[in-house]
Amino acid sequence: MVAYILMIWVVIFYAGNILVGKAVNEVPPLTMSFFRLVIAFVLLLPIGVRSTWEHRNVFLKHKKPLMVMTLTGVCFFNVFLYAALNYTTATKVSVLEASIPAATVFLSAFLLKERLHKIQWAGVFLSLIGAVCVVTDGKWIMLFNGGWNVGDTLMIGAIVMWAVYSISVKKYMHLFPQYGAVMLMSGISVVVLFPAAALEWYFVSMPAWNGQLITGLLYLGIFPSVVALIFYNRGVELLGPSKASVFLNFLPVATMIGAYLWLGEPITFMQLFGVGVVICGVMMTARSFGSSVSEKSKESLG
Repeated sequence: MVAYILMIWVVIFYAGNILVGKAVNEVPPLTMSFFRLVIAFVLLLPIGVRSTWEHRNVFLKHKKPLMVMTLTGVCFFNVFLYAALNYTTATKVSVLEASIPAATVFLSAFLLKERLHKIQWAGVFLSLIGAVCVVTDGKWIMLFNGGWNVGDTLMIGAIVMWAVYSISVKKYMHLFPQYGAVMLMSGISVVVLFPAAALEWYFVSMPAWNGQLITGLLYLGIFPSVVALIFYNRGVELLGPSKASVFLNFLPVATMIGAYLWLGEPITFMQLFGVGVVICGVMMTARSFGSSVSEKSKESLG
């Protein structure tokens, strides 16, 4: 029972990442990502600094894959996600995010030459159909007349970032101590994002600090970045990676409910249909590829 409760909270925290990102989207995306990672780095420091130092030679030896994981999954994934939330709904973002495991399987077939079963190809296709249904609200002609929302396009960037990150995690993350790696990647991302965020402050302006904004940034830095990671890893220990990863498929459901109750976003039949299709597609692609799907949160910052 404890494991199931932990996994429910993981889904809630990750849904909150999207909902809070949408609620405080007056903060530019680079700035939001920067302060989120600053908070996460400070919290992860006491957990990961010892293992990082003890394995420093490993980090130096494998610095190239470490940088790929840092720039794709930790640094720029959330930049694309938060930028997308400026233009599209939280529900659409969550459905597109839920399709990442299928996109990862698809990319792995080409980059890693992994052989996919027919049911996995079918799952990739189903996930694509479901995502398009949500993005276009069933009006497929939008694909051909330039009706794509800017935010939907930005989420494609986020999907690519996380797919590359997941493939790198599958190949290299086992080389590093888990919390030490996440802490170090957070710290590197802070350094990388600082000059870009500073330019954003200069040309766009700093956000007007208030209680809601500070609370939102604290939430992003604490719960999806650190607490969800700890809860998920404990859930994996108790349930196993395959069963634990199933809970992540309900992220768009939780986000849709939260967006309706908190942000006032409408729920349409096509969104419900698309979410169901995406979940079915992800479940199909996860067969014989469970480790890739489970990595969505296992080594992540949400």
